Amino acid sequence: MTSAAVSRFPVPALADMPDDIRTRILGVQEKSGFVPNVFLSLAGRPDEFRAFFAYHDALMEKDSGLSKAEREMIVVATSAANQCQYCVIAHGAILRIRAKNPRIADQIAVNYRKAEITERQRAMLDFAMKVSREAERVGDADFDTLREHGFGDDDIWDIAAIAAFFALSNRMANVTGMRPNDEFYLMGRLPK
Repeated sequence: MTSAAVSRFPVPALADMPDDIRTRILGVQEKSGFVPNVFLSLAGRPDEFRAFFAYHDALMEKDSGLSKAEREMIVVATSAANQCQYCVIAHGAILRIRAKNPRIADQIAVNYRKAEITERQRAMLDFAMKVSREAERVGDADFDTLREHGFGDDDIWDIAAIAAFFALSNRMANVTGMRPNDEFYLMGRLPK
């Protein structure tokens, strides 16, 4: 794939990338069968690549009160509100796989309030959307609502941090013109 198809900015050749970044990209390629364009887009900025993926992994890969599918719900809902095609498509694929539900990502991207999710998840997404779109309005009532649905302080922090982190990611994906890989469109839609 040419760098123009990946990003508005130059994408270095794999051989020209720092060893740790090349190793990470090759590992992702081995696991998924392709290299998601976000890795290539950020590879030209090695320090930012490392910081971005360190924070991404800290938020998205840990075990806590939020399931990995719920974390992806936050990404899809807020990315849709931020009009980030890359993140909606890419994380929608991950959500379908993690939730084992071929409909869920589309429902959440279009209107999470009508999606096949629990009231707890709806409260989580209400808060995530508020953080993403109008964080200055977050107040005690928002925390009370989340606690009524069983979320603890660590969970609330995670919801907010994921929404905030992906607000950054959405904006950079839009600025760079990052395109979703074709592979994402079919992932998790049909049983294996």
